Amino acid sequence: MCLHDHHFENLKKLNYTPVGLGTNKFSDEWLNDRSGENISHKNKYYGEYTFYYWIWKNFLPKYNEDFWLGFSGYRYHWAQNKELDSDKINKIINTENFSNYILKSPSKEWENYDVILGEKIFVADWKLSKILKKGYKKLLKNPLAFTKKNQNIKLHFDIFHGEGFLEKAIDLLDEQNKDDFRRFVLNENSFNRENLFICKSKNLMSEYFKSVFNWLFNCEKIFGFELHGYEKTRIYAFLAERYISYWFQKNSKVLEWPIFFFDTNKNKLTI
Repeated sequence: MCLHDHHFENLKKLNYTPVGLGTNKFSDEWLNDRSGENISHKNKYYGEYTFYYWIWKNFLPKYNEDFWLGFSGYRYHWAQNKELDSDKINKIINTENFSNYILKSPSKEWENYDVILGEKIFVADWKLSKILKKGYKKLLKNPLAFTKKNQNIKLHFDIFHGEGFLEKAIDLLDEQNKDDFRRFVLNENSFNRENLFICKSKNLMSEYFKSVFNWLFNCEKIFGFELHGYEKTRIYAFLAERYISYWFQKNSKVLEWPIFFFDTNKNKLTI
């Protein structure tokens, strides 16, 4: 999924399907989120989820069989194998060796799993400098807010995306998930990164999309779209990033896989 079209040929060489998102123009050779039933106009707020909505409504109904279907972005990429260390890749990756590290086909290790999720981001062990920079108001209100047992997903969301936003959103979830997801954000100090996943079950993927979009559309009623700043504007994508970890872990067998960072919009690949 890309915001610019200048890497079309390289993406095809990697055997990836190029997907254009956002308001920039793309040729007819790209897939995009603007045709059929879509919410493309919400891309500024939903990020990759405008394409996930398109997949759910326009692509999945055409297929009766199960097969591995995965998603990647222009900055975050699946590593070629599970043994690769994403932090090490981030330090050595460049335009010349990029294709040596990116995933090109399903792994045999996936055979006994339903879903592949990105490796976890941990939100505990806050440094004092970050607490003072981002969370000093919270610290003044509650000196115990940053104790080890309180360093959970909810605290992280409150500090970076708005006090109480996650709590209000959870109240809008269906009864099947509301209490379980609330326990998840209170008890866990990590979540799977970047809203990326690979899934081999059409039905499982459809059920996830149904659940997450019903929730996000309910959230629109209280958060709306008068949102400013990176932390607030993409609030729906940030909510979904926590929910995707919870939902697939609850409803499927998950394997975590390394994801590395390389901005292909800023670096012209050599393949």
